[in-house]
Amino acid sequence: MGTEKGWVYRVDEPYGSQGWRPYGGHPERWRGTVITDDPKEAAEYVAALVVTDLVTEWEVRGTGQRHVRVIVWDDEEGDGPEDAAFTPEDAAFTVEIRPDIDAD
Repeated sequence: MGTEKGWVYRVDEPYGSQGWRPYGGHPERWRGTVITDDPKEAAEYVAALVVTDLVTEWEVRGTGQRHVRVIVWDDEEGDGPEDAAFTPEDAAFTVEIRPDIDAD
């Protein structure tokens, strides 16, 4: 008990010279909070959960891999990544996924 930890995450996609924007047609689906109760389940674990969900959706829809980044912040539920305090530079963990351009 007392080991619960909140992690806030967001998935972004590249948006040309403007940088990054929220991923997908329903960006609220790719941002949220994950509560963990095991100290081993840190930011990397949360990012892996989100990436697994993304890859599963890509496979089910047959869309292939997309270029995205998953950003995870150390925080409690309630505050969102849109807040000024939630910049990529302040993230606990960030992973960028790029499509394999050499895939057959």
